[in-house]
Amino acid sequence: MPRRLLVPYKSGFPYSRPLGACYGFSKMNVAKSGYRVFSANSSAACTELAKRITERLGVELGKSVVYQESNRETRVEIKESVRGQDIFIIQTIPRDVNTAVMELLVMAYALKTSCARNIIGVIPYFPYSKQCKMRKRGSIVCKLLASMLAKAGLTHIITMDLHQKEIQGFFTFPVDNLRASPFLLQYIQEEIPDYRNAIIVAKSPSAAKRAQSYAERLRLGLAVLHGEAQCAESDMADGRNSPPSAKSTTVHSGLELPLLMAKEKPPITVVGDVGGRIAILVDDIVDDVEDFVAAAEILKERGAYKIYVMATHGLLSAEAPRLIEESAIDEVVVTNTIPHEIQKLQCPKIKTVDVSMILAEAIRRIHNGESMAYLFRNITVDD
Repeated sequence: MPRRLLVPYKSGFPYSRPLGACYGFSKMNVAKSGYRVFSANSSAACTELAKRITERLGVELGKSVVYQESNRETRVEIKESVRGQDIFIIQTIPRDVNTAVMELLVMAYALKTSCARNIIGVIPYFPYSKQCKMRKRGSIVCKLLASMLAKAGLTHIITMDLHQKEIQGFFTFPVDNLRASPFLLQYIQEEIPDYRNAIIVAKSPSAAKRAQSYAERLRLGLAVLHGEAQCAESDMADGRNSPPSAKSTTVHSGLELPLLMAKEKPPITVVGDVGGRIAILVDDIVDDVEDFVAAAEILKERGAYKIYVMATHGLLSAEAPRLIEESAIDEVVVTNTIPHEIQKLQCPKIKTVDVSMILAEAIRRIHNGESMAYLFRNITVDD
């Protein structure tokens, strides 16, 4: 009959210890409780934010290969063990949005099948966030993407300044929606000379809440642009109710309801005095800049002598750099949630604020099980 291998305990009572512990393999438990940070982007320009975050955390970027095959299929190879670990996937969104989304989905699924304990997506700019409401006979694509991320294996998301805060309700797992406003407010105070003579401007009534938050924190005045040049999302026709066909139309005699008049926007006006002031336009996304350029022209006509545009996400699509360079805008300040180095080369007016500090702190707190309340201090619902 084979004899059991018993390892004596310090007190003298024998018990069976794991074989790995008997041979000095207890360090395996340390690796299981660790975490890794990966970049899910195949573009070198997009890994810059990931490198900044890992430098602040004092860890190395995870070893992986992300590339597109000749037929544009996305392939991901994880080059190290991730079993039992917390994995953070940093994915910045370049102009090729769909490729970036597939890279994130494929990497999350690869980590899931490699037995990672938790998979947390760090997505500073959440793609398709503008398609978070039903328009005409379209679909709510943002909800579809949220379902796809959950199916791929993500268990948590860290993002920044969602286009609509209600997007968090699309997810079946926790979402930490960080704010970039402290960094932009600091830039205003430190980099804009005589900012006390500034006035915060909302380029449309729908952006008034964000502008009001900036104005109250800086103790500055508030102005709002309103008129025909603006096209808010709330004004877009839904279009799901088709007019009835002529054959099915019936005329009923009886009550005559008052006819609702169609909306007609008045000529663009500025609600507030901007004469002799520095105008600071604030928003969450700068993509097609025609609205900002038109707003800058109006503000210039009303007497503003310097015009700044502050936003979290600088998509800067199409001809945005050229239009900014030729406009009355003096400076466009955005964060590095989206890579825009090429746009900066085309337009020196574009400035960047680094937000890697708050993303790195969020990663550290989530892994250590610490409260995230510190990152949301003095943050209100309207921010």
